[in-house]
Amino acid sequence: MESGSELIVGIDLGTTNSLVAISDALGPRVIPDEHGRRLVPSVVRFDDGHAVVGNEAKSTSLDFPNTTVNSVKRLMGRSAEDARDDLKFLSYRVAPGERGTARIVLPRKGGGERLVSPEEVSAEILRSLVRVARRVLGRAPAKAVITVPAYFDDAQRQATRTAGRLAGLDVVRLVPEPTAAALAYGIGLPRAGVKPGPRNVVVYDLGGGTFDVSVLRLTPDEGGEPFFFQVLSVGGDSHLGGDDIDHLLVDVMRREIAAQLGLDADRTLELPPQARRQLVSLAESLKVRLSSEQAAAAHIDLGDDRVYERTLTREELERLITPLVDRTIECCRRAMAAAERALGGEPISAVVLVGGVTRTPLVRRRVAEFFGMEPYTALDPDEVVALGAAVQAQILSGSRRDALLLDVIPLSLGIETAGGAVAKVIIRNSTVPARATEMFSTQADGQSSIRLTVYQGEREMAEHCRKLGEFHLRDIPPMPAGVPQVEVAFLVDANGVLNVSAHERRSGKRAGLQVVPNHGLSPEEVERIERDSLTHAREDMTRHRVVDLVANSRLDLKWIGERLERHRGVLEPAYAAELDAAIVALRAQIEQAQHDWTSVNPEEFARAKDALDRASVRLQEVSISASLRENPAL
Repeated sequence: MESGSELIVGIDLGTTNSLVAISDALGPRVIPDEHGRRLVPSVVRFDDGHAVVGNEAKSTSLDFPNTTVNSVKRLMGRSAEDARDDLKFLSYRVAPGERGTARIVLPRKGGGERLVSPEEVSAEILRSLVRVARRVLGRAPAKAVITVPAYFDDAQRQATRTAGRLAGLDVVRLVPEPTAAALAYGIGLPRAGVKPGPRNVVVYDLGGGTFDVSVLRLTPDEGGEPFFFQVLSVGGDSHLGGDDIDHLLVDVMRREIAAQLGLDADRTLELPPQARRQLVSLAESLKVRLSSEQAAAAHIDLGDDRVYERTLTREELERLITPLVDRTIECCRRAMAAAERALGGEPISAVVLVGGVTRTPLVRRRVAEFFGMEPYTALDPDEVVALGAAVQAQILSGSRRDALLLDVIPLSLGIETAGGAVAKVIIRNSTVPARATEMFSTQADGQSSIRLTVYQGEREMAEHCRKLGEFHLRDIPPMPAGVPQVEVAFLVDANGVLNVSAHERRSGKRAGLQVVPNHGLSPEEVERIERDSLTHAREDMTRHRVVDLVANSRLDLKWIGERLERHRGVLEPAYAAELDAAIVALRAQIEQAQHDWTSVNPEEFARAKDALDRASVRLQEVSISASLRENPAL
């Protein structure tokens, strides 16, 4: 990083995988974990309060189906009713929380249940990414640019900001994923030896849970470096992605298994959580394999000497997912129509593919057919969004001044008027930040209070749009209908966050709010979660330490136990007995922690582990000597 510049990272908080990236004088790059892995699976396992994130949580998801949460991005800012179609594919339970918001139901080991919000789950993923960044950068980032689907509504954007706050991050900007991808693409052109003039670029982003398409214009400076990134239009579907392909495959397998077992197809909806998780994992594997192979085999042991086996071909998969791909192409058609005036007849220069699902051959063929050109695939579709977020973070930190990003509002914003209609105040595809005002008045004589209800959407009636919130302008002096002059102002900041205010000009009365969507966390809930994190900080730290001691001690016992049994015959009896005693003592600590971690003294646990480690030094020397004798070449 440049000396004196702020440390701001770019984060792609994805449905399937998440990444953290940094951009400096060497350019943007994804930060790997200690094993060199760039992708962190967006999977969290809750172990009675302790969270396990990423690869470990994903690898044990079949063992802990009820407490392992995946695809949580599809629940962000949504009600339990919104998510009902996804529930049969989830191994964990979802129930309505406050105001009907989706909450994950986690069983407690000692009995009972706890509710966890999608924001809290996402915060665990963000904390994991912060730890990855801290290991490489030497300090924990306090600020971040986080990407969101372009078609995320206000509730979903607010939920993402809340997740960042719960993770201890100052979210300095929310950037739409296709816009971030275009930023990475544009910055990368000169590095690849391409000297672009003004270029019109389409970003086709099909990820794990969402689909976005954006049309952008990249205008270079005198040196050919893209400087001005302007979003001309956006389109998409916030509930269309790789998960939906998995669900289609799961439905096929469920029906076939039901037929094989002689059950009605509807009965398969009663599969236990572990079976549901296994089917989804198998479907995901089939989808990935068929991106590079013509056929893939599925095998499931049904018990009682019954096996479900079938080979799925790429042709079958393509027939199955064609309707989904058609939906993405229709979104592209609408986005191109919306950008038509801004394009002024200029051609599209490139189509950039983003998201792991774009590796599917059918997707690439259909995109090429629709736009009349082969899509650009030089950038890794899994990493390009995080790279663009890192570039935007570098711009905001002040260490990069050669690019300017102008984004747009994905959906129109307005106020409900008489008869349930919606008066649009800010129109979709308006550049942000945006401000607009409209004048309204009363409908009844002597009206002293006006309720203002804010909606988001493109339909004309409120019942067909998404309600974001409401507030009241009170204590207006009684006047005849139509006389009060109410000025309503909408302000959308660079993050796409909406503020609404109202001013009655004759009386001077004012009211306003920053919209807290119906399906987001209320300020009180956020404060409670933060307060709880402080109240239980010592308890949580102790629990985390005990969990780490258990994990590390199990590894020690495995290694030392194997070598002790192999070399016991050459050890002095007294030394072997010392090792046996140390092993027993450490196992007792592990068993106590598994039974009731609160009864464990972490210091005593650590001393027991350290005692075994010290005692095993001679055993290690004996083991090394034996290996050298058996393999002189070493």
